[in-house]
Amino acid sequence: MATVIKKRRLGRAVSIVGAGMSPFGALKDKTSRDLFVEAFHDLTGHMDRPIDIEDIETAYVGNFSSDLFERQGHTAPIIADWLGLTPIPVTRVENACASSGSALREGVMAIASGMYDIVLVGGMEKMTNLPTDEVTDVLSAAADALYEVPAGLTFPGIFGALAKAHMDRYETSLDHLLKVGIKNHQNGALNPKAQFNVTIRDLMERRKARAQERGQPVPGWQDEMDFLHDPQANPWIAWPLRLYDCAPITDGAACVLLVASELAGNFTGEPVHIAGIGQATGRPMHDAEELTSLASAKAAAAQAYEMAGVTPKDIQVAEVHDCFTIAEIIASEDLGFFAPGEGPRAIDEGRTARTGDRPINTSGGLKAKGHPVGASGVAQVIEVFHQLRGEAGLRQVPGPGVEVGLTHNVGGTGGTCVVNILRLG
Repeated sequence: MATVIKKRRLGRAVSIVGAGMSPFGALKDKTSRDLFVEAFHDLTGHMDRPIDIEDIETAYVGNFSSDLFERQGHTAPIIADWLGLTPIPVTRVENACASSGSALREGVMAIASGMYDIVLVGGMEKMTNLPTDEVTDVLSAAADALYEVPAGLTFPGIFGALAKAHMDRYETSLDHLLKVGIKNHQNGALNPKAQFNVTIRDLMERRKARAQERGQPVPGWQDEMDFLHDPQANPWIAWPLRLYDCAPITDGAACVLLVASELAGNFTGEPVHIAGIGQATGRPMHDAEELTSLASAKAAAAQAYEMAGVTPKDIQVAEVHDCFTIAEIIASEDLGFFAPGEGPRAIDEGRTARTGDRPINTSGGLKAKGHPVGASGVAQVIEVFHQLRGEAGLRQVPGPGVEVGLTHNVGGTGGTCVVNILRLG
């Protein structure tokens, strides 16, 4: 049977007019509902023009597993109650780490369909209630429970396998992975809401100072690479991935306000438009055709590029799903920024740095900003929103005319991927 390739367009233009986040980190005294309320207050407190909460017609909330992290299911009506949104419909969306990315897509389609004009979209996760081994078990529920989990594959193990495959095929080195982490910590150090708003060098110097204060031998690390190659400072997690190759366990929430574009001027003079959006589904990793690429990312990106009428060359800033350092490298190739196997060389050349020609993860990425899994997709959108509006502060991409950005949000082992293209004006 022949397949008809349909060019997808939004039935109505959709814009982002407000954005808010809680701090990301280990926030022991707060619940996920507390964090979402905080993110919402951050949004309303920074609106260019005020929003009446009664104008919000529906909401979509991304959340992976409050059921297990907090023993709290049915989170959507709880969020509605705590925000004062009842009785409007509020829907929880679960797609593993792509939960809020998928929630954003639902919100966009709700407006594009003509059903609603003003929609709140966000995500949240409270992960630090559990010890690391139990968090690992909860996250493994996003892998294939029939084939992958019984084989003992955790997410570090899965992405370690991807890293090994990339190293074998393209001569990617351990140093390339470490350089991704160094870059993202440099960006995170400029982000006041990041979980790790410190550089790797800062962490190294703190370790040395602590040893000196305790009268212990002071390590002789000369630079960040020296520090990261030390297994005492940076232990192996799942070869070839070390501790600083892995995103942290994080609490946090993020939300954005979507409106029909014809109404955007009621809220801001600088709306950011949803130019393109794509979502695709991939096979579980054990059934994937290759381990150096995610098929869902390529498919979602193709949809988003086609809808937006742009190519990878047009993207001026990107937030990609760097749950592990290798994931950023693979994403940079899947999205067409670099040819297969050229992502590591781009790292060497500084092309993905904030001041490079392909700035990636200016927020610090999941690696340094933090990865509260249900919130990460919307948090990526918020970073690009601020970059396009020129309000990212010290981490602002230099130069005039930053008008087109991209986000890439992955769930599970590539089972879900959401790609957004955002445009200013």
